[in-house]
Amino acid sequence: MNIFSNFGSRLKTEFKGYNAAAFGKDALAGVTVAAVALPLALAFGVSSGATAAAGLITAVIAGIAIGALSGGSYQISGPTGAMTAILLSLVAKYQLQGVFIAGVLSGIILLLCGLFKLGKLVSFLPLPVITGFTSGIAIIIAFGQINNFTGLTCSGETTIEKVVSYFTTPQEFNLTAFIIGVAVVVFMAVYPKKINQYFPSSLAAIILATIAEFIFNFDIAQVGEIPKSIFLPDRLDLSAVTLEQVEGLIVPAISIAALGLIESLLCGASAGRMKNEKLDSNQELIAQGIGNIVIPFFGGVPATAAIARTAVAIKSGGRTRLTSIIHAVVLLLSMFLLAPVISRIPLAALAGVLMMTAWRMNEWDVIKNIFKVKVKTQIAQFLLTMIATVIFDLTIAIVIGVAFSLIMFVVKVSDMQVTVSEVDPEKLDTTKVNPDKLKYTSVVYITGPLYFGTCTNLEEKVSSLGESYNIIFSMRGVTAADISGIEALHEYCEHLISQGRMVYFSCVQPSVMDLFERTGLKQERFKHNMFFWSTDKVFEHISSL
Repeated sequence: MNIFSNFGSRLKTEFKGYNAAAFGKDALAGVTVAAVALPLALAFGVSSGATAAAGLITAVIAGIAIGALSGGSYQISGPTGAMTAILLSLVAKYQLQGVFIAGVLSGIILLLCGLFKLGKLVSFLPLPVITGFTSGIAIIIAFGQINNFTGLTCSGETTIEKVVSYFTTPQEFNLTAFIIGVAVVVFMAVYPKKINQYFPSSLAAIILATIAEFIFNFDIAQVGEIPKSIFLPDRLDLSAVTLEQVEGLIVPAISIAALGLIESLLCGASAGRMKNEKLDSNQELIAQGIGNIVIPFFGGVPATAAIARTAVAIKSGGRTRLTSIIHAVVLLLSMFLLAPVISRIPLAALAGVLMMTAWRMNEWDVIKNIFKVKVKTQIAQFLLTMIATVIFDLTIAIVIGVAFSLIMFVVKVSDMQVTVSEVDPEKLDTTKVNPDKLKYTSVVYITGPLYFGTCTNLEEKVSSLGESYNIIFSMRGVTAADISGIEALHEYCEHLISQGRMVYFSCVQPSVMDLFERTGLKQERFKHNMFFWSTDKVFEHISSL
């Protein structure tokens, strides 16, 4: 009930004072977003292994269902380049029905993530991992467009297999398709940014390529027939679903859900800063879940929030979630009214749009900064995740990137610094301490976590104590410890005491002291008073003996 009440409160705030002028801004922004979304929806539909019509339907249903339930007033969802990277191999292996089943399963997973309030999971992903993940997806998208870009054909489920097939299978290069694709890329690259704000370069490129197709009738692949129905012929058929299919698609569904979670929440966080409005991450996951459960019944592919379209919605002055719904209605009208024209769009032109999209997906400023600061761990995280994304399943790539990050973090924080310093009698306050009694005293300054893995380092450093009789462990820099570390330290102290040395502790942090007390080390293990709040107090104690 808390989720519903929060959503209701968000809607009241969002539409407070809403009037005709505000609706006009939403309507204008919706039309602008639709102009950006139309070529991308067609391109992502084709590149996912489905059809251009599937991409359009995905954008329409996602725009309405997910947009209406979103955790932010600004989110625009639909087919995305990142998702096509998963779907292309999924279509090759399980056909479209497999994609539809996996889409519903991923929707259920996302819905559960939202209900169980797991929206903060994405905050645990390091920036180099996210950046490497995005760059890997961009590479997959670019390689996936080589067929339509050149007229070549390939086979294989992975990017590596596809690349190998280009060189092992007899191919016939289509120069016309290549020229059109290159022309679209160059056109989008030089297209003035000022004009792009009002008329997207991708749409302009597609229009020009389609006009050329009508004039010259090129012998190249086209989008093909666009059904004038919101229910596509190829859609989820529940009567044909088997338990065996569902079991086999659980892992791909987890990959789709993981990608949907990451991309949607990152989009929401980034766009939220642009609009100064915080995203309700759990509500967004609920919206993504419901949307992806519904979409396959219309013949669409899995959707996520799209940062490019969302940014356009904000920059165009969109006020509320009606922007998403209006953009979906405009796309639906385009599907019905412009079907004959859309069907003639050259696939090479869509490939050019996606090539440019893949290039722009890379976060070049972040990548430049990663290599500029020359932090080896960050560079390794980026490269490892990017390569793993291209070679393996996207979910595996994320796991590899995060696991590597955790290992590097543990290695870094477990780097205990130990400094051994003998007491200099000349620097002591003789009014409070007796320098003669501190002649054979050493202070061991410890900085870093105390656990079983760092005790060996401690022992190696302290082995150079020489003839020191009194040993003081200054532990102000030890903010974390575990039972294993405390026990290992206790055993080492017993070893020192067995050699006739006296052991003291100073500046022990409260959390570490708590472990000392719980293990009995403070009260029971040693007979002499060994814990002091400062090193000076230890000096005074030793002087009084």
